[in-house]
Amino acid sequence: MAMNQNSGREGKSNRGFASMPQERQREIASLGGRAAHREGTAHEFTSEEARAAGRKGGEARALRSAQRREAASAGAGSNPGAESAMRQEAGNAAS
Repeated sequence: MAMNQNSGREGKSNRGFASMPQERQREIASLGGRAAHREGTAHEFTSEEARAAGRKGGEARALRSAQRREAASAGAGSNPGAESAMRQEAGNAAS
């Protein structure tokens, strides 16, 4: 399989929006936004819509945080010998 010139990894395409430099992506996105405003088709949030979107994002973030905490606490006691084994291994590596 041939190597890609951009990434140096096999199987990766150098085509498409995601493969462009971030600055070029921003230029293209900016042009689209300006055109939408010029044509009057761009959506502009009302303060009420923005408030609802912010609340929804905050709720999603809080849920993910709670899930991470729950997973961490569930995993903390599942393998009591793991911590001492890691300490012992670290001590052997330092010797």
